[in-house]
Amino acid sequence: MAWPLVLKPLSLPVIGAPLFIISNPDLVIAQCTSGVIGAFPALNARPKEMLDAWLARITTALFAYEAAHPGAEVAPFAVNQIIHASNDRLGHDLDLCAAYRVPIIITSLAAPVEIVPRVHAWGGLVFHDVISLRHARKAIEAGVDGLILVCAGAGGHAGTLSPFAFVAEVRKIWQGPIALAGAIATGQAVLAARAIGADLAYVGTRFIATDEANADQRYKAMIVASEAADILYTPYFTGVAGNYLRRSVAEAGLDPDHLPDRDKMAMSFESAKATQAVKAWRDIFGAGQGVAAIDDVLPAAEVIARMRREYLAAKDELCRAP
Repeated sequence: MAWPLVLKPLSLPVIGAPLFIISNPDLVIAQCTSGVIGAFPALNARPKEMLDAWLARITTALFAYEAAHPGAEVAPFAVNQIIHASNDRLGHDLDLCAAYRVPIIITSLAAPVEIVPRVHAWGGLVFHDVISLRHARKAIEAGVDGLILVCAGAGGHAGTLSPFAFVAEVRKIWQGPIALAGAIATGQAVLAARAIGADLAYVGTRFIATDEANADQRYKAMIVASEAADILYTPYFTGVAGNYLRRSVAEAGLDPDHLPDRDKMAMSFESAKATQAVKAWRDIFGAGQGVAAIDDVLPAAEVIARMRREYLAAKDELCRAP
């Protein structure tokens, strides 16, 4: 595939998924300087005026690192923009992304019909989260540059499709870049994503259990101690179905096995309603089914180095297999 120039060679074909509250400049810089695409939600910079400082810090740090390390595989970064009525910052945040010429914008929820032309105007790319073929078609019609297939087992707001089924369906209508999300926490899993037709792996939960992540130690320890059966899929907390750690639900005083449905109109990314004592993301911890493969909390650079070793070893082993 002929990649756009903004997607320089990566040390590992990975995008660090933008993690609500958790992703910050420290994590993004560590990811990019280790050769994988780092990303954060614009809404993580609060108040909104802080986004300017975050973008300045990230761009300055990556430029300085690249200058000090000629030939290093320094990856571009991405900013996630939520297209939803509750996000009254979208215009402000997109203006700042334009000012800094952010290389990649990751859009979520509604098709980015109005965002794509703006991002293309400054030379950036738009990747869009999708959980179904219908959503993929809408994103393609909007002119996106890449699709992020959020499959069963992914952390946070995930879909229900098998990655084998979803990638095969999308490849019938789309030959552009695909990032695959869903329980990817090892280098072997990254290689598997490539093997079934994806160009990149979209890795989220593994980066929560890193030193740089803005998650408290209880959250990180809970991920390390969990397995796939400890993940609960429910729309209760935001109105959109997502994957969460059952233990965090129980510790918040709720019964994980008896949560009612909730309408998607209840979604709010800025804050939960004031009447709710339990808030998604603050009290309820999102995580994907890949938690069983996560056994430690490490600096992000060490996580990426390990995944690269695993990726190359698995690739070599498969190439030698009969």
